[in-house]
Amino acid sequence: MSAIPVFEIGVWNAWIFMLINFLPMPIIMRVHKGLVEDSLKSYGGVHKAVYYMEWILWALAFVYSIFLPLRLGTIWFYAGLPIALVGVVTYIIVIVSFVTTSIGEKPITTGLYRYSRHLMYISQLVMFIGVGIASASWLFLLLTIAYTALSLIYAGSEEQMCLEKYGDAYREYMERTPRWIGLPKS
Repeated sequence: MSAIPVFEIGVWNAWIFMLINFLPMPIIMRVHKGLVEDSLKSYGGVHKAVYYMEWILWALAFVYSIFLPLRLGTIWFYAGLPIALVGVVTYIIVIVSFVTTSIGEKPITTGLYRYSRHLMYISQLVMFIGVGIASASWLFLLLTIAYTALSLIYAGSEEQMCLEKYGDAYREYMERTPRWIGLPKS
């Protein structure tokens, strides 16, 4: 990793992973109309600010990723690519679970959501860390850390909204499923 960030436009840049991360969002918003609006209405001012700061950080990371080459053929690339791919595969599985579940009726508790209540954030973290390593970019890793810190704050708000929306069903889910990752309680 160099002290000065590299800026080169290219086909094999980090934007590939950022695009994979972004493409499902319009689908989610279309399938679950009003979910974001309802959640923002129930959050206080601080949590709305966190939500918008998350999107700003993500947008900065996306713009930077356009100019951030993956370090093909280096140890950085070979170390980071498998990590990023684990994040991508997990993210795709999470998105499929999210889109195919009828959220209005009950919380998502099946599939990989048995092992974590916030799999989307975890899969993004893994993917972004892998990209940061594969591109040997301390700046991208720094953006990832900041984005993840905001996600930690936002996750608490999401849980509060789910408790209000689903009540005891979500409370039971919280009791048996780890917040971040682990084995579910029987």
